[in-house]
Amino acid sequence: MEKVRKRLLAEFFVPIIICLVIVVLGEFNVFPTGVLTGNTQVEFVLLAAMEIITICMIPLALRLFRFGKIHSQLVEQRERGLQKWGTIRLEMLTVPMVVNTLLYYLTMNAAFGYLAIILFLCMFFVVPTKERCNAEIEK
Repeated sequence: MEKVRKRLLAEFFVPIIICLVIVVLGEFNVFPTGVLTGNTQVEFVLLAAMEIITICMIPLALRLFRFGKIHSQLVEQRERGLQKWGTIRLEMLTVPMVVNTLLYYLTMNAAFGYLAIILFLCMFFVVPTKERCNAEIEK
Protein backbone atom coordinates (compact mmCIF):
# COMPACT_ATOMS: atom_id res chain seq x y z
CA MET A 1 0.00 0.00 0.00
CA GLU A 2 2.84 2.39 0.82
CA LYS A 3 4.32 1.96 -2.66
CA VAL A 4 0.99 2.86 -4.28
CA ARG A 5 0.58 5.88 -2.03
CA LYS A 6 4.07 7.15 -2.84
CA ARG A 7 3.41 6.78 -6.54
CA LEU A 8 0.14 8.66 -6.20
CA LEU A 9 1.93 11.39 -4.25
CA ALA A 10 4.43 11.70 -7.08
CA GLU A 11 1.54 11.95 -9.54
CA PHE A 12 0.12 14.67 -7.30
CA PHE A 13 3.27 16.79 -7.01
CA VAL A 14 4.85 16.43 -10.49
CA PRO A 15 2.10 18.41 -12.29
CA ILE A 16 2.32 21.12 -9.65
CA ILE A 17 6.07 21.34 -10.27
CA ILE A 18 5.44 21.41 -14.05
CA CYS A 19 3.01 24.32 -13.57
CA LEU A 20 5.56 26.15 -11.43
CA VAL A 21 8.19 25.68 -14.15
CA ILE A 22 5.75 27.03 -16.76
CA VAL A 23 5.05 30.04 -14.53
CA VAL A 24 8.73 30.75 -13.97
CA LEU A 25 9.57 30.37 -17.67
CA GLY A 26 6.61 32.56 -18.63
CA GLU A 27 7.33 35.28 -16.09
CA PHE A 28 11.01 35.49 -17.08
CA ASN A 29 10.09 35.48 -20.79
CA VAL A 30 12.07 32.34 -21.54
CA PHE A 31 9.40 31.23 -23.97
CA PRO A 32 7.30 33.70 -25.96
CA THR A 33 4.11 34.72 -24.16
CA GLY A 34 0.95 35.98 -25.82
CA VAL A 35 1.54 34.07 -29.05
CA LEU A 36 -2.19 33.42 -29.52
CA THR A 37 -3.35 36.84 -28.34
CA GLY A 38 -4.39 38.23 -31.72
CA ASN A 39 -6.37 35.20 -32.86
CA THR A 40 -9.67 35.77 -31.04
CA GLN A 41 -11.51 32.83 -32.65
CA VAL A 42 -8.91 30.30 -31.54
CA GLU A 43 -8.75 31.89 -28.11
CA PHE A 44 -12.55 31.73 -27.76
CA VAL A 45 -12.72 28.08 -28.78
CA LEU A 46 -9.87 27.12 -26.46
CA LEU A 47 -11.42 29.03 -23.56
CA ALA A 48 -14.86 27.53 -24.10
CA ALA A 49 -13.41 24.02 -24.33
CA MET A 50 -11.26 24.41 -21.23
CA GLU A 51 -14.14 25.91 -19.25
CA ILE A 52 -16.37 22.96 -20.14
CA ILE A 53 -13.62 20.44 -19.41
CA THR A 54 -12.82 22.09 -16.06
CA ILE A 55 -16.46 22.35 -15.03
CA CYS A 56 -17.04 18.67 -15.87
CA MET A 57 -13.83 17.24 -14.43
CA ILE A 58 -13.99 18.78 -10.96
CA PRO A 59 -17.24 17.18 -9.71
CA LEU A 60 -16.49 13.95 -11.56
CA ALA A 61 -13.04 13.65 -10.00
CA LEU A 62 -14.27 14.51 -6.52
CA ARG A 63 -17.09 11.93 -6.64
CA LEU A 64 -15.34 9.26 -8.71
CA PHE A 65 -14.76 6.82 -5.86
CA ARG A 66 -18.44 6.88 -4.87
CA PHE A 67 -19.62 5.24 -8.09
CA GLY A 68 -20.63 1.64 -7.37
CA LYS A 69 -18.47 -0.16 -9.91
CA ILE A 70 -15.38 1.87 -9.07
CA HIS A 71 -15.89 1.51 -5.33
CA SER A 72 -16.26 -2.25 -5.65
CA GLN A 73 -12.98 -2.42 -7.60
CA LEU A 74 -11.28 -0.37 -4.90
CA VAL A 75 -12.54 -2.74 -2.20
CA GLU A 76 -11.88 -5.99 -4.08
CA GLN A 77 -8.56 -5.22 -5.76
CA ARG A 78 -7.26 -2.79 -3.14
CA GLU A 79 -3.78 -1.73 -4.28
CA ARG A 80 -4.33 -2.36 -7.98
CA GLY A 81 -7.69 -0.59 -7.92
CA LEU A 82 -6.35 2.32 -5.90
CA GLN A 83 -3.42 2.73 -8.27
CA LYS A 84 -5.65 2.67 -11.34
CA TRP A 85 -8.50 4.85 -10.13
CA GLY A 86 -6.31 7.14 -8.03
CA THR A 87 -4.21 7.89 -11.09
CA ILE A 88 -7.30 8.51 -13.21
CA ARG A 89 -8.75 10.85 -10.57
CA LEU A 90 -5.52 12.82 -10.24
CA GLU A 91 -5.11 13.09 -14.01
CA MET A 92 -8.67 14.41 -14.33
CA LEU A 93 -7.54 17.41 -12.30
CA THR A 94 -3.87 17.78 -13.19
CA VAL A 95 -3.97 17.54 -16.99
CA PRO A 96 -6.45 20.43 -17.38
CA MET A 97 -4.50 22.39 -14.75
CA VAL A 98 -1.26 22.11 -16.73
CA VAL A 99 -3.03 22.87 -20.02
CA ASN A 100 -4.76 25.92 -18.52
CA THR A 101 -1.45 27.18 -17.12
CA LEU A 102 0.22 26.81 -20.50
CA LEU A 103 -2.70 28.44 -22.31
CA TYR A 104 -2.60 31.35 -19.91
CA TYR A 105 0.90 32.21 -21.06
CA LEU A 106 0.15 31.53 -24.71
CA THR A 107 -2.92 33.78 -24.73
CA MET A 108 -2.33 36.02 -21.68
CA ASN A 109 -6.04 35.58 -20.93
CA ALA A 110 -6.64 35.65 -17.17
CA ALA A 111 -9.54 33.19 -17.44
CA PHE A 112 -7.10 30.35 -18.13
CA GLY A 113 -5.14 31.33 -15.05
CA TYR A 114 -8.28 31.33 -12.93
CA LEU A 115 -9.25 27.88 -14.21
CA ALA A 116 -5.78 26.55 -13.35
CA ILE A 117 -6.01 28.03 -9.85
CA ILE A 118 -9.45 26.47 -9.31
CA LEU A 119 -8.13 23.06 -10.36
CA PHE A 120 -5.08 23.50 -8.13
CA LEU A 121 -7.30 24.21 -5.13
CA CYS A 122 -9.50 21.19 -5.92
CA MET A 123 -6.46 18.93 -5.86
CA PHE A 124 -6.23 19.35 -2.10
CA PHE A 125 -9.51 17.47 -1.74
CA VAL A 126 -7.89 14.35 -3.22
CA VAL A 127 -4.39 14.40 -1.71
CA PRO A 128 -3.35 10.74 -1.40
CA THR A 129 -2.59 10.70 2.33
CA LYS A 130 -2.20 7.42 4.17
CA GLU A 131 -5.55 7.87 5.95
CA ARG A 132 -7.42 8.72 2.74
CA CYS A 133 -5.92 5.78 0.85
CA ASN A 134 -6.91 3.38 3.61
CA ALA A 135 -10.41 4.84 3.89
CA GLU A 136 -11.02 4.56 0.15
CA ILE A 137 -10.24 0.85 -0.08
CA GLU A 138 -12.53 -0.11 2.81
CA LYS A 139 -16.22 -0.91 2.55
